[in-house]
Amino acid sequence: MSKVFTRSRVVVAAAGCVALVAGGAALGLSGSAQAAGASPAEQRNVQVWLTPDIAGATTFADSVSTPGGAGFHHYLSPNAYTARFGPSAEHAKAVSDWLSSVGMTQVRVSSGRDYVSATGDPAKVKVPGSLAPDVLGVTGIGEDGTPGAARAAASSRSASSRSASHQAAAPTCSQYWGQHVQRYQPAYQGLTKGSLPICGYSAAQMRAAYGATSANTGKGVTVALTEDSTPTAMFATLTDYAKANHLPAPRRDQFREVQGGAVCVSASSTAAADRHAMAASAAAATSGPPVDDEAEMDSEAVYALAPDADQLMIVGGGCDQGLLDAALTVLTGDGNHPSATIESNSWQIPVGTEPAPVMHVIDLRAAAEGVGAYFASGDTPGLTMPASDPYATAVGGTTLGIGAHNERVLETGWSSDQASLDSGTWTDSGISSAGGGTSPDYTQPAYQKGVVPASMSQIRVGGRTVTGRAVPDLAADGDPDTGMLVGYIQQGTDAKPGPYQSEPNAGTSLATPLVAALVADAQQGRPAAFGFINPLLYRLSGTAAIRDVLPPGAATAQQDRDGYTPASDGLSPSVDVFGVTTPGAGQQVIAKGYDTVTGLGTPNGGAFIDGLRKAAGR
Repeated sequence: MSKVFTRSRVVVAAAGCVALVAGGAALGLSGSAQAAGASPAEQRNVQVWLTPDIAGATTFADSVSTPGGAGFHHYLSPNAYTARFGPSAEHAKAVSDWLSSVGMTQVRVSSGRDYVSATGDPAKVKVPGSLAPDVLGVTGIGEDGTPGAARAAASSRSASSRSASHQAAAPTCSQYWGQHVQRYQPAYQGLTKGSLPICGYSAAQMRAAYGATSANTGKGVTVALTEDSTPTAMFATLTDYAKANHLPAPRRDQFREVQGGAVCVSASSTAAADRHAMAASAAAATSGPPVDDEAEMDSEAVYALAPDADQLMIVGGGCDQGLLDAALTVLTGDGNHPSATIESNSWQIPVGTEPAPVMHVIDLRAAAEGVGAYFASGDTPGLTMPASDPYATAVGGTTLGIGAHNERVLETGWSSDQASLDSGTWTDSGISSAGGGTSPDYTQPAYQKGVVPASMSQIRVGGRTVTGRAVPDLAADGDPDTGMLVGYIQQGTDAKPGPYQSEPNAGTSLATPLVAALVADAQQGRPAAFGFINPLLYRLSGTAAIRDVLPPGAATAQQDRDGYTPASDGLSPSVDVFGVTTPGAGQQVIAKGYDTVTGLGTPNGGAFIDGLRKAAGR
């Protein structure tokens, strides 16, 4: 059987948006989202997002984020932001009254007046023209409660074939890059041997690769992790992970988990559980036991590189609406302070499935409050949201080979040509890649001018050339061939936590918390949070702080140009050729300097930490 590529968090883009109609025109939603709505009789929770002072918030966000200005790092509290730029209480009341008047129930204004939520028949949500200027867009729950966000994801091989603790007599993976090299025939793209993929890097290997030291541990910094489902026994898992990786045990007050997003269950849906069970059964039939270890990977990646940072896990309910709400929960905090100054969001939403203005105003609020919002660029070629927003820090992926002595053996952009061997013939499966490209919706931000070359910033839109926001900004390890060993605890059939287990995992959802952790290390002991980091980051282009990531060269050894996975568990042998980009595939290339797979490059250890501090001037 051919190799089946799976993801731990790939979920279908569901009909999660409710059309908002004003004067016959839909507001803030794509046509596909409108057409996919549920029957009018169904009851759903919707969030009607209110229009803030976007122009004023933009000017303020730029002033507090750009070094050298009088407003640099003089952030607003959540309450001050709401008072200064948020929708007025009168506008919120007007929308609330209208929702109540059309029969919606449980009408509630959010703490920061960002939206009004309500439950009822989505067909009734047709805003009158008099309120249209006050409404930015609508997010809602899909007809079966299925998440609409395509999570950044995971290993392309099953845990049973890759885990170090379940290896067969012949090795199927390596503890370090190049430990096991295998020849194969026939040749694929001129290659006849490749290194077996990593069984999963340890914390020590990750710390060595990114220059984490005992001096910079993220102490005094809180990193928020937004998730779409609740992990099993997360603190116990983190404690076991620390023990297995010879790290200090986490303090009990170091980790906090809260439900911060909308609960994504349609009031009239009875089929959701059955559909999820069917999906799990299908996954088990093709790739071994399904393991949902996304939250665990986020927490452990941060702990590996910033073991003294506090972690706040916000669980968002398992859909687009819930994830956006979770991200916003961090920003509204207790009113006087946001809940964290670094927010790691290891998820993505396909462009067009939710209103972009909604995501944009969340990012603007984050920048104004001094919260760095880090988003995964995605695990397929092309653009996703919110990573492509100019006020998000988009994190791409690399292929990272760490050798026997923790040295970098290879590093290139994660963009691999995948093929499987059946009956003596290679079958090309296409490109597996981190997301990226150039946005047709956002113009080039000031911080990218003079850094992103015209060949990547200029695209054709509607018959004319525009200069747009390029993605990503920075990158870290994301290739499933070179992933991290992630620990998890599953709930048993008796509803009690089971034993600690581990499997390799990766994706830009690994890269994102790795970058967030390094920023926490840099922010340690600083008088002010770095906040929206991009204006600082692009000043480091071409310096020792950023390691430029290049495509493999002609002199690169064969075993460092591809990963080879032997036949195992009924799957055919497969090969991943590294650093391959295809013209037109998501407008992505790997090149010297800035590129649309790795952005500026990857953080260069202590030089990255020192560079950020110097760029901030404090």
